Amino acid sequence: MLRCARAWRLPHRGIGPSSPSFSRVPVALSSSQGGTEPRPVPLSYKLLDGEVARPPLVFLHGLFGSKANFSSIAKALAQQTGRRVLTVDARNHGDSPHSPDMSYEAMSQDLQDLLPQLGLVPCVLIGHSMGGKTAMLLALQRPELVERLIAVDISPVESTSSSNFPNYVAAMKAIDLPNGASLSSARKLASEKLSSVIQSISVRQFLLTNLVEVDGHFVWRVNLDALSQHWDKILNFPPRQESYSGPALFLIGGNSQFVLPSHHPEIRRLFPRAQMQTLPNAGHLVHSDSPQDFMAAIRSFLA
Repeated sequence: MLRCARAWRLPHRGIGPSSPSFSRVPVALSSSQGGTEPRPVPLSYKLLDGEVARPPLVFLHGLFGSKANFSSIAKALAQQTGRRVLTVDARNHGDSPHSPDMSYEAMSQDLQDLLPQLGLVPCVLIGHSMGGKTAMLLALQRPELVERLIAVDISPVESTSSSNFPNYVAAMKAIDLPNGASLSSARKLASEKLSSVIQSISVRQFLLTNLVEVDGHFVWRVNLDALSQHWDKILNFPPRQESYSGPALFLIGGNSQFVLPSHHPEIRRLFPRAQMQTLPNAGHLVHSDSPQDFMAAIRSFLA
């Protein structure tokens, strides 16, 4: 039987009605000045127990996501593999603290701080989209912490397919919802307001998982201000010269345009042992579109 250990959950606190766009959460201090390492923030996570002898699986979600995106897959893989499985909220997402720094260097530093504390190194690092870029950078910076790497529908290059994301944030920040309604009705109303900018129902539903009720007010738990101020960093990838010599798997959605053939040379330069695998029936949300194929690919890579 799985035992679930939830550690460090952010306490939600209310905000005044004059600030509809973001919740009042603990705000981390900005990174140290002078080019020193970014200051880590205490991430919210959920850990499923398993055998200590084998490297654990660590899941990193994408932009606008949270650790809940991998809940069912984490439970299934913990049962199927017997390994410990960790799901994490990135800074400015889910239940983790808000911070003005949204660089991949900062997100990597958060994990460099957390994973050794939990005794989860070396690990199998599995990152989707933004989480995949964080995973790639961590593997390049600290290869001894990463036993093997799985990057899900993302490349170590600029993500031109994400060009609509700034419009999403602007639309989310513009929404003003009345207090006193139920969360379901608030999400329905917000979906209607977003529909003129975001035609895809599934994308709207995904974004609306970030709309929560706090002390009678509806707020976005994702830090929209930090995201909008750092689009260039989020969409790009930090230039690196070193390579990661461990096993790497790039899982690609067959209906997605996030990983293109033109990206392959840079992937192989940084990850010389990279394998490419396309899941034909999946879009960018590979784990959501084809969960069984996604888990089968992970199990095969672990074998």
